[in-house]
Amino acid sequence: MGFMVADLWATSRLLVNYPEPYRSQILDYLFKPNFGASLHILKVEIGGDGQTTDGTEPSHMHYALDENYFRGYEWWLMKEAKKRNPNITLIGLPWSFPGWLGKGFNWPYVNLQLTAYYVVTWIVGAKRYHDLDIDYIGIWNERSYNANYIKILRKMLNYQGLQRVKIIASDNLWESISASMLLDAELFKVVDVIGAHYPGTHSAKDAKLTGKKLWSSEDFSTLNSDTGAGCWGRILNQNYINGYMTSTIAWNLVASYYEQLPYGRCGLMTAQEPWSGHYVVDSPVWVSAHTTQFTQPGWYYLKTVGHLEKGGSYVALTDGLGNLTIIIETMSHKHSKCIRPFLPYFNVSQQFATFVLKGSFSEIPELQVWYTKLGKTSERFLFKQLDSLWLLDSDGSFTLNLHEDELFTLTTLTTGRKGSYPLPPKSQPFPSTYKDDFNVDYPFFSEAPNFADQTGVFEYFTNIEDPGEHHFTLRQVLNQRPITWAADASNTISIIGDYNWTNLTIKCDVYIETPDTGGVFIAGRVNKGGILIRSARGIFFWIFANGSYRVTGDLAGWIIYALGRVEVTAKKWYTLTLTIKVAGRRKKT
Repeated sequence: MGFMVADLWATSRLLVNYPEPYRSQILDYLFKPNFGASLHILKVEIGGDGQTTDGTEPSHMHYALDENYFRGYEWWLMKEAKKRNPNITLIGLPWSFPGWLGKGFNWPYVNLQLTAYYVVTWIVGAKRYHDLDIDYIGIWNERSYNANYIKILRKMLNYQGLQRVKIIASDNLWESISASMLLDAELFKVVDVIGAHYPGTHSAKDAKLTGKKLWSSEDFSTLNSDTGAGCWGRILNQNYINGYMTSTIAWNLVASYYEQLPYGRCGLMTAQEPWSGHYVVDSPVWVSAHTTQFTQPGWYYLKTVGHLEKGGSYVALTDGLGNLTIIIETMSHKHSKCIRPFLPYFNVSQQFATFVLKGSFSEIPELQVWYTKLGKTSERFLFKQLDSLWLLDSDGSFTLNLHEDELFTLTTLTTGRKGSYPLPPKSQPFPSTYKDDFNVDYPFFSEAPNFADQTGVFEYFTNIEDPGEHHFTLRQVLNQRPITWAADASNTISIIGDYNWTNLTIKCDVYIETPDTGGVFIAGRVNKGGILIRSARGIFFWIFANGSYRVTGDLAGWIIYALGRVEVTAKKWYTLTLTIKVAGRRKKT
């Protein structure tokens, strides 16, 4: 069975504030059937307030008695995907969890019932508030699973009438989940799909022995150049040929985060400039289309799939109703390396490949042909429809002349289409003067545009006690450290603007909520974020409720440039201004 493909963790941050019509165009290229990438699956992070690679995503339950199903952008994204393709499969997976679930430990399995309850409320909330049916639920991204937790989660889902929600485990390696399932009959029964990350097109013996569906539940993660597209084309075929995986999910959906964050531009396409409206439909979108536009979940792979004699591979799928799709790729080693794992050398050279349609397929009169050639601009084609193949005079046999770095889709379906829109606006840097007073009465999104939280969660907050200029604010809302997935910083931070700015002035009104121990900072020239946020350097200007100030060269506060006393207390507004200038070099005289 098929198939594919896309997911995101704090990677669609900048997409939500794209102006129309560009935002809808980007969503069409991703989700609209027979238009662009025409994705079959959307896998989203269940926000847990912690750093998950390129930022933090808010939880629906920051605190034990708190429930809010309108935070973040995942609900919006799932609805936009469903609007375009009502049949899209939805998957939820937690990476981090709010701190209160750990009862003081950095571990989600302290109280199994409580964590299961937390995840089930997210699924119930998706339905109640957004009419979204979640199809699959994961355990804990790339971290330990707990067999008893998985069993409790299944019971709780059933108790809520959510028998249709399937469980995928463990979003890590094939082992040890596969072996555990073979040894534990109850665990075997409750896990529907074994999902592994970056399997390098191979699956483990134990995983195959279970007879369960095998998925590459996170893959790709490669710069969206033609080499990234080559990686994607190769693994979409070979994950099934070599490893029997019937679904391949790309991290990430769309590169809508500041490019200097980790894994910049590792999305199927790029939309990282909401201020200009500029976006790029990169080649991985059209490589996806070779598979997604001509197959659907529920189609079957034929037994005749495999490797071509002189390199490359082919798969064939059918809907069981007479339709046939054959996908051929000849990606060279040099132009199809994924970011991970290591790819052993192989050779691809020009060859003639002959295919013969037999049985009921021998009656097929005509196959549509779609073609991609990656590489040099002079010979480059992306998802181009060629003349169709007529098979009536040839006893169902045809021969293709294949060169390296090509993709062919041959199909009975006539619905394929290369969607297009007029070119979007030209690329522009982040505006050099920018201000936000957060003056929004009923914000559609919980976070102010262009702010990318890297530790902690910042949300619009209407300050009812202040009718004046601080009625509308942006507030950091976490009161304890989450159960982390990455190394979140010790201080909360949200970034905005342009990494390349050197001479700048930052001005911000700030309010410290915690007496004695509280503090706040503004900073410029911050040099990193995402999973590397703990070691961020820059110029940081801090004030503390105990009446002191500091200027440091890093977020952790180890490099101290200046410090002293200042009249500052909690629960009072102050304006901080930080001006950073590059010192001119003195000429020697």
